[in-house]
Amino acid sequence: MSGFKFRNLGLISVGVVAGILLSLGITAIAQRGSPLPLDELRQFSSVFSAIKNNYVEPVGDKKLIDGAIAGMLSDLDPHSAYLDADAFKEMQSATQGEFGGLGIEVGTEDGVVKVISPIEDTPAARAGIRAGDLIIKIDNTSTKGLTLTEAVKMMRGPVKTPITLTIARQGVAQPIVIKIVRDTIRVRSVRSKMLDNNIGYVRIAQFQEKTGSDLVRHLKELGAKGAPRALILDLRNDPGGLLNSAIGVSGAFLKPDVLVVSTDGRAPDSKHKYMANAADYARGESDYLSGVPAWAKTVPMVVLVNVGSASASEIVAGALQDYKRATVMGNRTFGKGSVQVILPISENTAIKLTTSRYYTPNGRSIQATGIVPDVVVADTSEGDLFRVPREADLQRHLTNSQAAAEQAKEEAKEAELADTNKIFQFGTPEDFQLQQAVNFLDGKPVEKAVLRPKTAAADSSTDKTTAGGNAVKK
Repeated sequence: MSGFKFRNLGLISVGVVAGILLSLGITAIAQRGSPLPLDELRQFSSVFSAIKNNYVEPVGDKKLIDGAIAGMLSDLDPHSAYLDADAFKEMQSATQGEFGGLGIEVGTEDGVVKVISPIEDTPAARAGIRAGDLIIKIDNTSTKGLTLTEAVKMMRGPVKTPITLTIARQGVAQPIVIKIVRDTIRVRSVRSKMLDNNIGYVRIAQFQEKTGSDLVRHLKELGAKGAPRALILDLRNDPGGLLNSAIGVSGAFLKPDVLVVSTDGRAPDSKHKYMANAADYARGESDYLSGVPAWAKTVPMVVLVNVGSASASEIVAGALQDYKRATVMGNRTFGKGSVQVILPISENTAIKLTTSRYYTPNGRSIQATGIVPDVVVADTSEGDLFRVPREADLQRHLTNSQAAAEQAKEEAKEAELADTNKIFQFGTPEDFQLQQAVNFLDGKPVEKAVLRPKTAAADSSTDKTTAGGNAVKK
């Protein structure tokens, strides 16, 4: 199976994996609500018959029905979609954490395939593919005009076979030709290590089925030789995933049975409060949070986020921020505050349908606004490296009247992009935001952001903040 998770969007969406994956009976859904619109269904039948009998070439019934279903969903919000057999299988593989391909998540922009995010430690990431890259050619074929499904199928292939991608990158005049060898992609949801000064570091790349239990195992390993004195939870470029995993991750650092997130929509079963207890995160399996080390509930903590942190990542960051359990640091997040359910319509197809908005424990909706960090820190010491469109940039996105003014205020603060092609891996010594998180936990000054245009001269003044939150130098 391919290593490309995709959505049929007019404008790309940053790694927006469904915030919740549920299996609901579509028959029950169809029987609720108002009666079927008979006049409109007759009109549909007339169009179906006209195409079937008069189109220049024969068209199969399944193709027409699939197109009609996809059309109904594509006119809603950006995250509602029809999942054909390939897309449905892709989604199931992605949440299980193992699939074949290059290791990139893609969308479309103006008819061209666009990289949403490379997956860490995959052929694409090692080859230098970056978020925001436009894939203009696959081998010798232009991607202009291809559907996302067609492009993904072209990029599939047996493990160990080569493929050549031609990339257009912002700020680079000439196309970049990158050769990659396909491989089996095994997404490591959780990674950890001990930093200097006895600070634990945990990175979650995606919220999968085993993310919660994997997190507990990593926390135990970090504390095997003594409890860390502080902890950094890295959620940057984490596109989200399974809701129950987000609840479990939040619960690892919060008191038992507190509210983690609530959802609200039109249907009665879309209104729910999700608590930090096994009923909501373990899905009837063993209570893996019973093994969380005691220090994980109390040590000073920083959560790192950026524009690529979406959905389940924002649930975790929002919960830890609301309870003041952690200081959120980095860039404003993507702003996907809606919940999708997966409704099977056959054995191998389904629809992904937005049914509700979610709210942080304090009742905040982050839809189209995102989580605003307590301490803003740029990607690098020279400023942000890239700016991927957020939820608010997507066509037909759900609005958020609760925070429209706050959204405009935060957008006005954003700096120009840094004039640099510097590439770094999260969690390495070159990781500027991680360095500032360590400084914060050590009580040292933090370089928050460099708000300057690309054309600025040598003005390198910085905002600096200590762990106490006081500006000490300008």
